[in-house]
Amino acid sequence: MEKQADTVSPFKLGLENYIGISPKIDLVIIQKLADRFAGQQFLHINSTKSGGGVAEILQRMIAILTRLGINARWEIIEGDARFFDITKKIHNSLQGMPEQISEDMWQHHFEINKKNAERLNLDADAVLIHDPQPAPLVEFKKNGTWIWRCHIDISNPSAGIWGSLKDHIKKYDATIFSVSKFARKLPLDRFIIPPAIAPLSDKNRELSGDEINKALGKLNLPTDKPIILQVSRFDRFKDPIGVIKAYKLVKKYNDCRLVLAGSPATDDPESDMVLNEVKEYAGNDPDIHILQLPASSNIEINALQRAAAVILQKSLKEGFGLTVSEAMWKGKPVIGGATGGIPLQIIHGVTGFLVHSIDGAAFRIRQILNNSEMAKRMGENGREYVRKNFLITRQIRDYLAVWYIMENKGKSIIEF
Repeated sequence: MEKQADTVSPFKLGLENYIGISPKIDLVIIQKLADRFAGQQFLHINSTKSGGGVAEILQRMIAILTRLGINARWEIIEGDARFFDITKKIHNSLQGMPEQISEDMWQHHFEINKKNAERLNLDADAVLIHDPQPAPLVEFKKNGTWIWRCHIDISNPSAGIWGSLKDHIKKYDATIFSVSKFARKLPLDRFIIPPAIAPLSDKNRELSGDEINKALGKLNLPTDKPIILQVSRFDRFKDPIGVIKAYKLVKKYNDCRLVLAGSPATDDPESDMVLNEVKEYAGNDPDIHILQLPASSNIEINALQRAAAVILQKSLKEGFGLTVSEAMWKGKPVIGGATGGIPLQIIHGVTGFLVHSIDGAAFRIRQILNNSEMAKRMGENGREYVRKNFLITRQIRDYLAVWYIMENKGKSIIEF
């Protein structure tokens, strides 16, 4: 009997691992675009390489782009404590919190960017600048297509703060926002690209029962009761104290544990203060576990999400909330605040529930804890929804497509 020839994958190394996981059309388009940009430089700049969704996306994305033959680079902007205090205030004010930023503070923000422009190699065919911290780098643009990528909810920003930042933004060639309602009126091209998760990363890959138990043992977390989980930075906009209040309402009827797990971000000077507030509010309840984990704790986060009965992202403001898609990918029902990019992920009553209050969160937690069939069905729906919409291959497809569109402006039909 003749030996059958091995089937050769039409995709380059890096994409072939996603066959059977990502939609095939995404892989085909990525391969075509990657062939077009082979050898060209694609530079990403943000403010940290650890902590937060942007860093997690870039860690995996740069590796895939590189293996596809694109010269992808990732740099971070460096600054002193005052710089990151200022950029945190800018971040908060863009999300609607009143903040005062003086001319001297704006000047310091610019001067730090100027120093970074002298240090960094900004020469690239396409440059993607992430969020407000490095936005002024456009003033030192050399060549290529420059795009400002905003990951935060700026649907209702402080007018004065946005006005000052806009002076830099309007010098870009295009902007990218996560959700259409975040997009501001600007004299340049705007694109809507939601973030996405990396399904093969340690945070999202399948884990064996032994791996889950080992990780939970490392965290000293018992599994004798249903676990309610929220994974997020310790940030007031994530409403960790509101989650504790909801848990206390649930606890009157359902014996359970609450886990609040987060990692520090080097560009967030307020996280330690919020963490201490949360610990103080939690008191001595032995069933509340507050975990400040190293940024490298991807398997531990994965295990927590797989062990949880209910996962929350009860944000009051949210750019997107990648933890929602992460949880749905693990087949879990998710309860999220009805804000920012969360409603883009949660189909209410189908993949989870959207809530507007602490009482509403508590009600939905109890509903899921008391109805295992509904929880299972929502989890299955959620995983398939993420597969079609929120995997990193779709985001790479969209980023490369924007780059291609910007190089072919004025054409009514774009072919590749």
